[in-house]
Amino acid sequence: MSDQTDQRAVRLAKLQTMREGGEDPFARTSYDRTHCALELSERFDELEGQEVALAGRITALREHGKSAFADLADASGHVQLFMRQNNLGEEQMAAFGALDLGDIVGVQGTLMRTRTGEISVEGAEFVLLAKALRPLPEKFHGLRDPELRYRQRYVDLIVNPEAREMLAAHARMVASMRRTLESRGFMEFQTPILQPMYGGANARPFTTHHNALDMTLYMRIAPELYLKRLLVGGFERVYELGQCFRNEGVDARHNPEFLLLEAYQAYGDWEDMMELMEAIVFEAAQEVRGGPILSYRGHEIDVTPPFRRVKLLEAVREATGVDFSALATDEEAREACSELDLGNTEADSWGALLEKCFDSYVQPGLIQPTFVTEYPTRISPLAKAMPGCPEITFRFEMFIGTEECGNAFSELNDPLDQRARFEQQAVAKAAGDEEAHPLDEDFIAALEHGMPPAGGMGMGVGRLAMLLLDATNFREVLAFPLLKPREEQAGPVDDS
Repeated sequence: MSDQTDQRAVRLAKLQTMREGGEDPFARTSYDRTHCALELSERFDELEGQEVALAGRITALREHGKSAFADLADASGHVQLFMRQNNLGEEQMAAFGALDLGDIVGVQGTLMRTRTGEISVEGAEFVLLAKALRPLPEKFHGLRDPELRYRQRYVDLIVNPEAREMLAAHARMVASMRRTLESRGFMEFQTPILQPMYGGANARPFTTHHNALDMTLYMRIAPELYLKRLLVGGFERVYELGQCFRNEGVDARHNPEFLLLEAYQAYGDWEDMMELMEAIVFEAAQEVRGGPILSYRGHEIDVTPPFRRVKLLEAVREATGVDFSALATDEEAREACSELDLGNTEADSWGALLEKCFDSYVQPGLIQPTFVTEYPTRISPLAKAMPGCPEITFRFEMFIGTEECGNAFSELNDPLDQRARFEQQAVAKAAGDEEAHPLDEDFIAALEHGMPPAGGMGMGVGRLAMLLLDATNFREVLAFPLLKPREEQAGPVDDS
């Protein structure tokens, strides 16, 4: 039996004894706090000598005869408790000494400084608000195992302040994104997560079944096609910050469930989307980092607008010597790329080869914020083609710190062109491309009612959070990342 299992047994015995004595540490429904820990520090000169009430978790406990010191942690920080038998009485002092690390208590007392100068609350009374039945790992020195940190995220957040700050900064970033959009007149909507037809991106969906209606449904891979329906309906600036789901692998940059921002502006275009994305990134950096200069994976990055622009085909040609604009077929593209280090390309299409060339030879050099523009039509089924140049679209992707952080374009609003693009995707899907876009007849019908010219953008929120917070793994910025289940049953945390 592990030490942690032993400790849990001891704590369960304490709980039983308390209940047999008529005390239930889970009975209280609330506790009236007057202050938080951080406030006591920031306002000490004003509050010294006053009665305060606070609540939080016991993270350290040190007994000295008829007195005890403890550290109490709440969401704002830590404060020391100074408990004396002369104030509490013998019975309460004994009860305080019997507390375990992790217990949640409410304390009333006087704000003061100890003889060593530490800001403390001299307790007059306390109450146990929740008994911790499992011990904290490593005597509150934190979790060492990265995977265990994600599996037991609640413990990670208790013992690792850096993890809490990471998620708090993520929340502030999301709030900043909303402020940026709403200050520009965008309205937030919630579109369906369960959809009879998925679309808006090239990705494999999760499939489910609605029993009552006896129909197959898909978890959305993007909200794009529904937000565009709102443009058809007369709304002019719309956005959604919502969860999307793609049935793909899990690695340092991908999670099957992720937060996506999409925004659409009627009577706007890709230039408007560039300005909007610049503003979102710049203002989020101000909120999270206090300015536009970021440190990311050893690079200093300046997100002050305007961002650099490069054309996709020109960038690939300069980096590889391959001119994709002169290659008409998949076979020609494979031949032109045969001398490049791209791995197995036997079954790759023209578009797949272009993306491989870009990923291998161009993207690693995109450190500073860059808009890569003018994506080919054949890999951009929802973007508007350029007049006089139907092979190229008004589409761009945003790269920062070598990471792709957003995708945007002037939206295709020609229903006949859209149908033809969907039909091309259907051919690819029939040929085995599981990520090809399906033909959505209802969306075509919506376009036939008339959608104004518009610009649209999508941005992976987790990717931006990784950039702003200098995170090396997507899991770090997610509260509860998806993990492959372990064979053993969940039990007490043991990081020994």
